[in-house]
Amino acid sequence: MPNRDLHLRAVVNQDGAVILDTKLGTISTLNPTGAYIWQALARGESVEAIAARLAHETGEQIDLVTRDVREFIDSLEEQQLFPL
Repeated sequence: MPNRDLHLRAVVNQDGAVILDTKLGTISTLNPTGAYIWQALARGESVEAIAARLAHETGEQIDLVTRDVREFIDSLEEQQLFPL
């Protein structure tokens, strides 16, 4: 499978992330949690690992966090912003 993120450029800071898609000419923004998940995916972390860490850091229930992380990833995929 080709590397789909060659056309994505991101700037990440404490406020979140801005992602430029050079292929589509679009700019997307992520809040800090979205940027956290996006960077973890880019490092190759699993959904389970990301959700476990977020649940630990926030005190939220792991099943709810896992569901939210999966929904966020689905949204990234729909927008072709999934960092593979």
